[in-house]
Amino acid sequence: MMEFLYFPDDKSEYIPSVIMLLIFMTMAIAATIFIRKHSAKELDKWENEEPNLKATNKQANESGSDKN
Repeated sequence: MMEFLYFPDDKSEYIPSVIMLLIFMTMAIAATIFIRKHSAKELDKWENEEPNLKATNKQANESGSDKN
């Protein structure tokens, strides 16, 4: 009967797996950092535009109510 898990006797067979693991972990960390930085920029952008949008909306509502 074949073993369910394979643990090689020659430990050098682990090297490609470890290299791939390091590559994918590095890419995952880089993607996480990129997403967090982009999210922070979008939040700052929104916080700067929000008061302007509220003021514009208020002015539009006031001028629209005069027409009725």
